[in-house]
Amino acid sequence: QVQLVESGGGMVQAGGSLRLSCLASGRTFSNYNMGWFRQAPGKEREFVAQISWSGHSTYYADSVKGRFTISRDNAKNTVYLQMNSLKPEDTAVYLCAAGRFRSASPIQYDYWGQGTQVTVSS
Repeated sequence: QVQLVESGGGMVQAGGSLRLSCLASGRTFSNYNMGWFRQAPGKEREFVAQISWSGHSTYYADSVKGRFTISRDNAKNTVYLQMNSLKPEDTAVYLCAAGRFRSASPIQYDYWGQGTQVTVSS
């Protein structure tokens, strides 16, 4: 089992920045590829970004490319999502996930956090 706890969400004005963190515990963190997803009310869960177990490979949704950066610190069992130039349409609950495969599909991830709310006002 892997337990994931997100933090760092909040309310910010459009154009602002937030940094999300996801702390993992349980099984060896460095064995897992990590992803960030988001879900707005009434919408399906949406892929945001993914990082390989080593941190050497990343992949982003087109909607966040150039604005968001995913990174990880395996020594701290933590994955981060730096979000810059935030837009109102980025408003959602952001969830981190751990999986054995590198994928933009949520069904490929085995473990999920509870999420942290990000609200961007115009």
